[in-house]
Amino acid sequence: MLSVIIALGLLLPGVTQPVLTLEGKIDKSKLAQTGINMLADEGNHNTRNMLSMASSMLGLDKLEGEVSAYKKTRSIWGTVNELAKNNNYLVAVLIGLFSIVIPTLKLLMQLLHCFLPVSRFKQVLGQVIQGLSKWSMVDVFVIALIVAYLAGNADGQMGELINVDAELGVGFWYFTGYCLFAVAASHLISVEEK
Repeated sequence: MLSVIIALGLLLPGVTQPVLTLEGKIDKSKLAQTGINMLADEGNHNTRNMLSMASSMLGLDKLEGEVSAYKKTRSIWGTVNELAKNNNYLVAVLIGLFSIVIPTLKLLMQLLHCFLPVSRFKQVLGQVIQGLSKWSMVDVFVIALIVAYLAGNADGQMGELINVDAELGVGFWYFTGYCLFAVAASHLISVEEK
């Protein structure tokens, strides 16, 4: 019962807190060079040379540091909402189903299972829980899918000019804790059944 309660307690922040933050930064000197390249006509070397000379005189070729150009932080719930807003309803429903609805139902059924006296209903409920537990790796897949979605989304918007850094958020660790305690609770119920 304690494993189920802890898993439930970890699931809520695991779904609502940020799972991943992606930040894209542009090197200032590369940005200045890209601006020159965009302004200069590819066929006209004189324009490019003049812009390069003006850039050098202004010290734009010696710029140091980076400028933040892109920053996106998402939770599992935020990703479901963003996918739905972008008309990716099937993916939004699948992520919502396998990372929010099924885990919550499974944990609530496990909690009920702990309080029921030995009966045929408790045995059937245990079998249903074991059936749902076979899908527990889908939780991990959901996190991987969100990471891939955000990284792919960022990469598609960035090009070669921007350096992308990814950082796992606190939601990732809560969700990982939920997964571990949920697996432990399922294992304890299967041991109890035998």
